[in-house]
Amino acid sequence: MSTLADQIPNIPLITLHDGTKIPQIGLGVLRIDDEGVVPVVESALEVGYRHIDGAAGYNNEEGVGRALAATGYNTGEKRASLWMTTKLRDSEQGYDSAMRAFDHSLELLQLDYVDMYMIHWPTPFDWRSGETWKAFRTLREDGRVRTLGVCNFMPEHLDRLFDETGEYPTVNQIELHPTWQQRDVVEYCRAHNIAVEAYSPMARGADLANGVVERIAVAHGVTPAQVILRWHIENGTIIIPKSVHTARQRENLDLFGFALTPEEHAQIDALDGPTRAGHDPMTFTYA
Repeated sequence: MSTLADQIPNIPLITLHDGTKIPQIGLGVLRIDDEGVVPVVESALEVGYRHIDGAAGYNNEEGVGRALAATGYNTGEKRASLWMTTKLRDSEQGYDSAMRAFDHSLELLQLDYVDMYMIHWPTPFDWRSGETWKAFRTLREDGRVRTLGVCNFMPEHLDRLFDETGEYPTVNQIELHPTWQQRDVVEYCRAHNIAVEAYSPMARGADLANGVVERIAVAHGVTPAQVILRWHIENGTIIIPKSVHTARQRENLDLFGFALTPEEHAQIDALDGPTRAGHDPMTFTYA
């Protein structure tokens, strides 16, 4: 009989520029309702995930918190083994409002701290990231947040944040997949020692039916999803694929029994295109 330890894959850890280490694969919980997210998180923890990527704007932090409490991952040694991310609602940016919002998130998650707190969107048309970051620093100094990140920040937003605060985030979470690679953003982040985290790592499934990906999958005896996720892993990108199905959660962790050849990796690189699957950070606000 296999134990839980036998089921946990050897997920690489990415060392961030402040020395914290984040599991390279996590579970995304976007578009799962508060009741439905409980069994999803419970099954993910059972099969070996130790990184959950949440957000206040997903409106399911309470459900995530119930799952963490039910499995014991909200306290003690189990809590220490888990990476929990949450994000600030755009409507609650600013110093005082961010502090209040964080208190509420922590209460819903039933945690004493989160590993990463993130600004969800830059909202350049209503810029408050500088003041928000000051609140984030207070939370980090108080030990209630371990590291600070952003989502959907383009180079000009990262420049502005640095100009106002003297600090870069440790992580920038962006839409990133074979047909939308955002190479300029990735290059900027690498140049400034900011880790890149990919959401929609398979373009919400749209990239799976690509003939190149399918041929590579057949050659390795794996699924197209595993091919794309392996490409991300080899690029050093943090990934947070979402799945509500236990079997697919396992599959999304099973990326270390094969490797892409240099030619195969280059073929996926060549799929880059002009169309995003999600929203434009220059104009969008979420929650």
